[in-house]
Amino acid sequence: MSTTPAPPGPNPRRWLALVAVALSVLVISFDMTILNVALPTLASQLQATTGQQQWIVDSYTVVFAAVMLPAGLIGDRFGRRRTLTVGLALFGLASAVGMLADSPGTLIAARAAMGLAGALVMPMSMAVIPGLFPAGEQRRATAILAASLAAGAPLGPLIGGFLLQHFWWGAVFAVNVPLTAVGITACVLLLPETRDPAAPRIDLPGTALGAGGLAALTFGIIEGPGRGWTDPLVAGTLGGSVVALTVLVLRSRRQRDPMLDLRLLADPTFRWSTVAATLVSLVLFGAFFVLPLYFQSVLGADALGTGLRLMPMMLGLMVAAKLSDRLVARTGPRVVITLGLALLAAALLLGSRTDSSDGYGPAAVWLVLLGLGMGLSLITAQASALLTLPPAKAGVGSGLIQTLRQVGGAIGVAVFGSLLAAAYRGALDTAALPADSAHRAGQSVVAADAVASATGNPALTASAHAAYVHGMTVVLLVSGVIAALSAVLVALRMPAAEPRPAGERGEAGEAGPPSGSTAVPAADHG
Repeated sequence: MSTTPAPPGPNPRRWLALVAVALSVLVISFDMTILNVALPTLASQLQATTGQQQWIVDSYTVVFAAVMLPAGLIGDRFGRRRTLTVGLALFGLASAVGMLADSPGTLIAARAAMGLAGALVMPMSMAVIPGLFPAGEQRRATAILAASLAAGAPLGPLIGGFLLQHFWWGAVFAVNVPLTAVGITACVLLLPETRDPAAPRIDLPGTALGAGGLAALTFGIIEGPGRGWTDPLVAGTLGGSVVALTVLVLRSRRQRDPMLDLRLLADPTFRWSTVAATLVSLVLFGAFFVLPLYFQSVLGADALGTGLRLMPMMLGLMVAAKLSDRLVARTGPRVVITLGLALLAAALLLGSRTDSSDGYGPAAVWLVLLGLGMGLSLITAQASALLTLPPAKAGVGSGLIQTLRQVGGAIGVAVFGSLLAAAYRGALDTAALPADSAHRAGQSVVAADAVASATGNPALTASAHAAYVHGMTVVLLVSGVIAALSAVLVALRMPAAEPRPAGERGEAGEAGPPSGSTAVPAADHG
């Protein structure tokens, strides 16, 4: 009598493999913010113009947003571990080029390559979870990865400030090289390869439409506040992005296995978890956009001091990472995400009460709440969305989530950047200044401090600091209101029940390989 062989057990090295993937995500995540504190120094060393400084930052963002969507399909088709390690290798190589750059153009090119690499790593880091962990452990594993992703925001300025204080500006790129080498080694040794053999060929026209449309959208949003929304270049790129993305959506609806699989949004848990993650990203940019300059220009902190002052947010995030899994088990994801958004709203609204005479104490209090709310909402939303994905669609689904989050963040930059600039200029007193000095002071609080220092005008310094705090409170107030409305929306529309992992549901033709295995055709599990 023949007996059916027992299914393979969980991969015994799965938690070590998760550490490797979490390290990869953390490197990409903190690099998004580490440059903020290094930009003034490297701009001086490389003699970069204002426009070149902007593109040292934005070249990463534009390429990152453009490539995220096709990167998910590439991983599903050619292997998620392979795509992850290629992305890490490219990131390390581009970091080495950035470290040695001797001109702004070289550094901009290196940052664009880092954006391409980051887009390969981000969706794959989440997509490997279904092939690595059994259904009962997937939420905890996803929560750890989401926490690593969120931790990069406060860690970036801290690491950047420390490196600048002890080394040269290239150290902010040099630190990536050994970290990516460790990540590659760990992924190769510990991470099993998974892929979807039924994944379609790469759709080159669709890839061009998606990458071009998202790049144009991000470019237009970035340039809009500075050039004006009616500027021909801004209006043209935004209009072109709408056309390209509309054609992509219409094309995807006619394809069986599209790169942009909007059918995933038919699942209400995936849909509202993704919406929540996108709204959290938009709201958080309100705080991340205004806080570094507040600490540096108004409170007088240096780069390292700015990073240290963001650590209360890290404390709240660590508490949230510890609690989120237990809270979801007791109450379901909807309650936890709603609670997280409500805490975000409370923190931002508290921050909007800041006065120019306040010290750091009040900020430290609401930063703890901000980290707690960010952790509960973002970690839970991403974990809930990924749990609903069929393992064969892990790459495409992860790419869709991260793309929407990136677009939400870009919109946040545009909205809050415009709000901050308008409120700052409206409150700044330049009546006693010559026209040229008044124009320069109105560009930013940093420029106003420079004008005040050059002219010996302490009254301008006080006015600029008060005007910046006014602009910051307007931004925090608006972002807090958006967070509160988002909490209400999620509470009313998101399903209350905990989603069951798609692999556990045994959906026909969609279940992926068992934990720890290599790729198996999806139809074999139908």
